[in-house]
Amino acid sequence: MIQLKKADGLLALIRNGQPLTLGQQLRLTVQLSIPAVIAQLSSIVMQYIDAAMVGSLGAEASASIGLVSTTTWLFSGVCAAASTAFSVQVAHRIGAGDMHSARALLRQALTATSVFSLLLAIVGMAVSPVLPVWLGGDASIHSDATLYFFIFSLFLPALQINFLSGGMLRCSGNMHVPSLLGVVMCALDVLFNFFLIFPSRELVCAGFSFTMPGAGLGVAGAALGTAAAEMVVAGVLLWYLWTRSNELKQSGERGGFRPKAVTLRNALRIGLPMGIEHMVICGAQIVTTVIVAPLGVFAIAANSFAITAESLCYMPGYGIAEAATTLVGQSIGAGRWRLTRSFGRITVFMGMGVMGVMGVLMYLFAPQIIGLMTPVEEIRELGVMALRIEAFAEPMFAASIVAYGVFVGAADTLVPCLMNLFSIWAVRLSLAALLAPTLGLKGVWIAMCVELCFRGMIFLVRLMREKWLKKV
Repeated sequence: MIQLKKADGLLALIRNGQPLTLGQQLRLTVQLSIPAVIAQLSSIVMQYIDAAMVGSLGAEASASIGLVSTTTWLFSGVCAAASTAFSVQVAHRIGAGDMHSARALLRQALTATSVFSLLLAIVGMAVSPVLPVWLGGDASIHSDATLYFFIFSLFLPALQINFLSGGMLRCSGNMHVPSLLGVVMCALDVLFNFFLIFPSRELVCAGFSFTMPGAGLGVAGAALGTAAAEMVVAGVLLWYLWTRSNELKQSGERGGFRPKAVTLRNALRIGLPMGIEHMVICGAQIVTTVIVAPLGVFAIAANSFAITAESLCYMPGYGIAEAATTLVGQSIGAGRWRLTRSFGRITVFMGMGVMGVMGVLMYLFAPQIIGLMTPVEEIRELGVMALRIEAFAEPMFAASIVAYGVFVGAADTLVPCLMNLFSIWAVRLSLAALLAPTLGLKGVWIAMCVELCFRGMIFLVRLMREKWLKKV
């Protein structure tokens, strides 16, 4: 709580137009980044736990989740884009000191995103029976893959509220509550999965034998456990935002929940490029899955595990990017252009440093990381190979992640969206399609490494040229 008050004090200096020294800027960046990084890591640890628990059931169970994982990221990413479209507007209002407008925007955002996520859930449930066929998965994993994606889609409204409430708190400068609840969600996921995935079994502890109850739902249990954890945390986040947030609480506020035309137009301007980007990027990931699928069940599972494991490395970058969005958004709302530029560069280079270190650790401990997720030796060997290739791209990957967060804070999303699309479709997929027939999964991950380095370079060029500042 002391750290939260310190961050609030420095954020108040931004809104009040008072100068910040370089040391204060660095301190504020760190204070906001650390809890955001913890929240991101908690999310990935939750995926890691799911993968490890399901992995213990065998290669087919792992492959069934791996097959639809890119599509779940597609739907999750679109929900995140919808939330960001409104939370960036709120950050600008808070930076300008207009709390009444910020609170009105929150009410409108809740209505708009709830309707959006409900429609998305209906689409997801409708396509779940045919999705594994579209993705080219083996017939042996179709049933589990369908069931997993159906359950995921059913609970998308809860995920949307989670994203919206957490995003609003972060854009107000409160990183600690979403971070803490991210850890809680991870713990709940472990607890729910423990009882839902595995059947009732005899356990021995300190010489005593007892029966541990379990539902024995397997892959479906993993989906239900995650959904239940998300629902609990979404409810707590929304309650805190509504009643306790200093900037956004609704007590004493009057006004409707119907979104205004200008709010929706601004949301479309910010969020539509992000949503399209998520769809096309995840479409590219789905194409990658189609490229990997003919390589066999082991390759599908190893690809999925390696992506999940790599997330432990790059999620700190996303945490720093969230801090960058808050700092840049509030600085722009306050009209502090020099400070905006400074925060942009500080956050990007901090992200590159952190992820560079994480890349070294990922290379060194790749066997242990993958080994915790699966007992299957063939999957382990492929997963370790993939992680060690990707480790070399982490600093430049960080540049693209955090710079994108800077641009989002400036409400400049169209050009970065196009940059991401070109990089992934023109560089990654073309190389993957070229290399996979001869090098197998190794070729797919070499293509990914080359593309991430290219993407980081073009994002750094755009950051330094500062055209994103002219979009505001």
